[in-house]
Amino acid sequence: MDIILESPVSQEELYVRKNHPLLIVISGPSGVGKDTLAHMLISMNPEQYYFVVTATTRPPREGEVHGKDYFFVTTDEFAEMIESDELLEHAFVYNDYKGIPKQQIRDALNSQKDVIMRVDVQGAATVKKLVPNAILIFLTPSTEDDLVKRLVERKSETSEGLNLRIATARQEMKRLVEFDYFVVNAEGQQERAVDQIRSIIQAAHCRIDQEPVIL
Repeated sequence: MDIILESPVSQEELYVRKNHPLLIVISGPSGVGKDTLAHMLISMNPEQYYFVVTATTRPPREGEVHGKDYFFVTTDEFAEMIESDELLEHAFVYNDYKGIPKQQIRDALNSQKDVIMRVDVQGAATVKKLVPNAILIFLTPSTEDDLVKRLVERKSETSEGLNLRIATARQEMKRLVEFDYFVVNAEGQQERAVDQIRSIIQAAHCRIDQEPVIL
């Protein structure tokens, strides 16, 4: 007797699967290279990826560009964004506010682009609660000494501020288990780290249980 297995999808759907755009969250401790890898990834294929620009009340560092690296806003402007429910998530980090504007994410998803978001560890946890099918990637340094060296070389902190960032980074490393994937961003091996992120994204597009991202 022939055994007929029923499929939860139609015959047509077996051969044509819907490929939804993804929401990819790149996170990790301060100084691990989130911005650098995100921009490298997008520069390789700007037609596929969209980089979410975070709003922040902190002043720009040397070389940072408004609207590209961050939206640099006043505290009053940030408060208005909160009141208008324009932010997917926001937090008070190192004495400044940071938040993710919702509309640019919706626009990018509607254009069928994968959305790349770089946030701190606290923000990543919030995004995962709001968007359960977001893909969370945790960047790690090769060693703790390497991470401390990067923070010191940025020269963007007072000695007290630097000590706070180092202590916070050590605590953030403990939250790696909350993420879906981790990628080691070793010194001088950024291309390798980007290739691993691309492989994660490609694999996610091949999942059988893909669902659209809903904000």
